[in-house]
Amino acid sequence: MSAMNDSPGKRNEWRAIFYVQARVAILFVPIIISLLIIGALAGNDRDHVVIDRTVTSSVK
Repeated sequence: MSAMNDSPGKRNEWRAIFYVQARVAILFVPIIISLLIIGALAGNDRDHVVIDRTVTSSVK
């Protein structure tokens, strides 16, 4: 296995793969953070929505 790791072609292939994975991860980090923020805000708003539903149903 050390012979495969020593070849520069294999090293360049692994580096290219790791670079692509790093770029994809960097792209998804802000998306995941924004989804978590939206989920937290939606979780806080659910209580108000439940209260609004009871009020509108009682008015009808």
